[in-house]
Amino acid sequence: MKCTVETLSPTRVRLAVEVPFDELKPSFDHAYKRIGGQVKVPGFRPGKVPGRVLEQRLGRPVILEEVVQHAVPLAYDEAIRDSDVRPISRPDIEVTRVDDGDAVAFTAEVDVRPTLDLPAMDSISATVEDVTVSDEDIDEQVAALRERFGTLTGVSRAAQVGDHVSIDLVATVDGVPVEGATATELSHEVGSGQLIDGLDEALVGLSEGETATFQTRLSGTEQGRDADVAVTVRAVKEKDLPPLDDEFAQLASEFDTLEELREDSRGRLTQVKQVEQGAQARDHLLEGLVDSVQVPLPESVVTGEVDYRRHTLTHQLEEAGLTLEEYLAMQEQSVEEFDTELRTTAEKAVATQLIVDAYADQEQVSVTEQDLTQHIVMQARRYRVTPEQFAQQLSEGGQLATVMAEVRRAKVISMLLASATVTDAGGRPVDLSGLLPAQGAAPEAIAGDAAAEQPAEGDDSATAAAGVPSAASAVSLTGDQ
Repeated sequence: MKCTVETLSPTRVRLAVEVPFDELKPSFDHAYKRIGGQVKVPGFRPGKVPGRVLEQRLGRPVILEEVVQHAVPLAYDEAIRDSDVRPISRPDIEVTRVDDGDAVAFTAEVDVRPTLDLPAMDSISATVEDVTVSDEDIDEQVAALRERFGTLTGVSRAAQVGDHVSIDLVATVDGVPVEGATATELSHEVGSGQLIDGLDEALVGLSEGETATFQTRLSGTEQGRDADVAVTVRAVKEKDLPPLDDEFAQLASEFDTLEELREDSRGRLTQVKQVEQGAQARDHLLEGLVDSVQVPLPESVVTGEVDYRRHTLTHQLEEAGLTLEEYLAMQEQSVEEFDTELRTTAEKAVATQLIVDAYADQEQVSVTEQDLTQHIVMQARRYRVTPEQFAQQLSEGGQLATVMAEVRRAKVISMLLASATVTDAGGRPVDLSGLLPAQGAAPEAIAGDAAAEQPAEGDDSATAAAGVPSAASAVSLTGDQ
């Protein structure tokens, strides 16, 4: 087989492949077996019809068409391996010549990883916010804990903000009840804004047994129309909170005094903010690389990423009973603005992944069995299934290569964070060593989430990006994995 590679752009090549007929015997055998199993020839069992008989009955062109369909993908795969081309999209293949007895020739255009000029890992820097825990932060933590130990007591008065009420809801449009928009004895905290718009305002001032009606836009109602909602109060309860003293600390924790409880809260909040600081360092580091590294973007991959994101959002909106048009109206965003934002985010996601993968290649980062097992265990815990079940789901869904790519990128991000110079807003060095593992397998809290949120392949040429986590993460951009 002959193969030549022509570079069309930094992200696209054309392969010209020629396969001599003497290398097509496996494809001829395949063609005879497949076609022979579909036709009936007197005197022969299905699949056992000799090739010469099939050619006599069906004609040589029919056989050659089947041979070409079988041989070209195999020859393309071999050409990719031999030429060290690393595709990141489906190829556009055109058969250019079929000379019976001589050769089959075809061209294949495909997007490839661009060659990137990467800065040294130890030259990268990022600035993050200071870790500060104020007394107000502690007050909020203790207040939230205090809320958990509050008790509800029925009252004979009108509902106020902060009260808990039991209510009935009935929504109608033009007098017709809206399916799925009726509820009885529903518990709700007045002022929490957790249900539908207008409800809290209608509840304030209502006593037990009283009803009020208000208008609101319900998810799933016909676009441009409002629903009339009747709310009836069944009961009003106020929350009695325990006093903030040492007795409360003993009730709510293992500490003897309120001061000890507050100090423990300060330590826990500090740890949380340090993890947030690490995640911020990750985000700023990747954003800085995208801004500083020139990354030619494969158009087909970006287009696929845009399509994947649009499809994902549309599906999520459908589950919420909304259309894309309704969502954009709620966001006060035009279709043109949405498309521009979608394209920009997709380009950034693809660029980020290409940079991370380039570092992975440069540093020869590999994924060990231990890395993969650790990731599966952590993800299984997140989805509340056993590691065996999660691994089986990955295998059955053909996602093992995808997961390996995610883990590989997580390790690279961990390496970047360990090598970079990270300082806070005051110019003080930030030590992330306590958040990063010694062997480079990044934890979910920092590098793991970033890897999962980077471009993820929605089809064979698309990648989905940060903010829209997916189970299929850019296999096309990890061709050799």
